[in-house]
Amino acid sequence: MAIIKINKENFFHNLNQIALKTGSIDKIAVVLKDNAYGHGLEIMAKLSAEFGIKQAVVIDTEEAMQARDYFSRILVLKGKPIEEKKFSFVVSDMQTLEGVGTRAKIELKVDTGMHRNGIAICDLEKALRIIKLRDMNLVGIMTHFRSADILSSELFWQKQLFNRVKIIAKESGLGGVRFHSHNSAAVFRAKSFDEDIARVGIAIYGGLELDSAYAELNLKPVLSLWAKRISTRVLKKGQRVGYAGDFRAEKNMTTSTYDLGYGDGWMRGDSSRPYMTAEGLPILGRVSMDFVSLESDADEVCIMTDARTAAKHYDSISYEMTTMLSMSIDRVVV
Repeated sequence: MAIIKINKENFFHNLNQIALKTGSIDKIAVVLKDNAYGHGLEIMAKLSAEFGIKQAVVIDTEEAMQARDYFSRILVLKGKPIEEKKFSFVVSDMQTLEGVGTRAKIELKVDTGMHRNGIAICDLEKALRIIKLRDMNLVGIMTHFRSADILSSELFWQKQLFNRVKIIAKESGLGGVRFHSHNSAAVFRAKSFDEDIARVGIAIYGGLELDSAYAELNLKPVLSLWAKRISTRVLKKGQRVGYAGDFRAEKNMTTSTYDLGYGDGWMRGDSSRPYMTAEGLPILGRVSMDFVSLESDADEVCIMTDARTAAKHYDSISYEMTTMLSMSIDRVVV
């Protein structure tokens, strides 16, 4: 079967770069949601802990349980808040807030312009009154930036709105609350970092991209995708390969079938504009559910070393290239 290789050295390099921006590894919360962006949640949790990271962000309680032994604090983005020593839960609307038990740790998400999730700023004082009246366990207040990776002024006005949120929260008299808003792009755009944690996702995996106007990023891709040879044949001139025979051999050539397809989460794409593997081999004809054909007889071929490059070919983003990869593909640390 295809295999995913996780480069430990590159991962530690990326964490070092982020620590230089935040000023401390204690302020880094690694985002491991959706199977660590396809890299493998438990593998990345273990490596993060080995580096010294103490905080993580996951999508739900199931992921939190997988990661709990590796971190001292885990932020859960979705799901009903429960009372658990290491877990805190995002609350994004008034209805959910009113149904939360009093001892579950919660972090209030405020909408500063993303307009996707979050309590409106005009409702913040009301929300804080409810929390105070019911003696709820509020441990954090957060927001999310919508355009931190784009050359625009939007990041700055969202920051100003979140500063207003901080003032309202502090004037409410609720203490012991952490504030956080920075994602990967915001961390690398910030001239100085002054919040309690940074929720860093795509940057730790080496997939962050910023406008060319910003300083060049010194990040390295962590994931590479490899496929193993299934069978080899000599394709004669004029013979065609795969469904609909989209590829026609212009000469006699040695081709092999490799164990990767859209059933494994690799994009089918357009066979008239073939994807070029990391080793410079074009995929011949259509991608099948479980197989691709290449002009090679190597036992193993490297399909992708940098999700950003592959994403450009498929008019996609690095996040999609990695999160789509099947959880059943073996992942190994190298």
